[in-house]
Amino acid sequence: MSTSDVGTQFDPTNVNLSSADPAQVICALNAGGNEYDGRLGARISALFVILIASSAATFFPVLAQRMPRLRIPLYVYLFARYFGAGVIVATAFIHLLDPAYGEIGPQTCVGMTGGWADYSWCPAIVLTSVSVIFLMDFGAERYVETKYGIASEQDIQAAVTGSPRNDDSDGEHGGLRSQGKEGVPTSRRLSVVEKFAPDYQESISHDDEAAEMLFKQQISAFLILEFGVIFHSVIIGLNLGVAGDEFNTLYPVLVFHQSFEGLGIGARMSAIPFKPARSWMPWTLCGAYGLTTPIAIAIGLGVRTTYNPGSFTANVVSGVLDAISAGILIYTGLVELLARDFLFNPRRTNNNRQLTFMLVCVFLGAGLMALLGKWA
Repeated sequence: MSTSDVGTQFDPTNVNLSSADPAQVICALNAGGNEYDGRLGARISALFVILIASSAATFFPVLAQRMPRLRIPLYVYLFARYFGAGVIVATAFIHLLDPAYGEIGPQTCVGMTGGWADYSWCPAIVLTSVSVIFLMDFGAERYVETKYGIASEQDIQAAVTGSPRNDDSDGEHGGLRSQGKEGVPTSRRLSVVEKFAPDYQESISHDDEAAEMLFKQQISAFLILEFGVIFHSVIIGLNLGVAGDEFNTLYPVLVFHQSFEGLGIGARMSAIPFKPARSWMPWTLCGAYGLTTPIAIAIGLGVRTTYNPGSFTANVVSGVLDAISAGILIYTGLVELLARDFLFNPRRTNNNRQLTFMLVCVFLGAGLMALLGKWA
């Protein structure tokens, strides 16, 4: 059945369920129109509230890393970093994968129409997205390893908190497996604060070209993460701008939603060592996230009387983007954030108290973000 057939050969007020085409029934049930119901002042306020809240949450971890004199308490930094990791994982499954199935899944109007009905495209798009991101990540890491023979873990935590890592696994603050290349302890090299000071010019690995490749690898992984999150932010911003009765619920939920995601974005950004010549990049990238949803809300307000988020075309675009973003965040959340930090990081802390706190933060972030999925 073509998209032009949907609704043109079917009378939803006179249906014989024993003979009706299931696709036509589903499309009729899912059909919607523009639901904008006024409250323009409240919608404009949402633009500024979300801008301020999401930007503040995004910039906080970066500000802490860029200003070591603040001496952010260790557990405050750990909370921001690992709560954000949990948020990213929950966003992938609850806020992206599930809506994608609801838009282009096999039991939807799109999924039962034309070529969309020939295959379960939603998981195929997610699988393709995960595979592409994996190949890009593996290719970049393998290139660095092969050409330079070095790894990319940096002691960002100490730069932010002022608490250097050490090898005393029984100490109150925990120890880390922090030996550098050739078994040289990191404490016998430059301190991490010196490494990240504005006047620091020497490469972390004492090889400018290698350090440059490591930076490109890390920033590429981050840009992929932000790309997926921004896609999602554009869609929810548009929907908030034209929402009907659910606006009163969506407004506060999306403020927390975007703030939690911003915390995750900022925490990952703070783990990337920027040289002084690139000191503008973290501020610009965090600012881009903070501006995305407000701009999308403004666009939604501009088309508030004509945009139909439930139309066939809107469902296709939103569903495909959600599926792509879900694949990006599933890989990034599970591999780049959780597996790399907890399983494969040779400098992970041995302190059980600290590890427990980190895990609690991950599950707290994932749990709260999953709870928000009940409303948005």
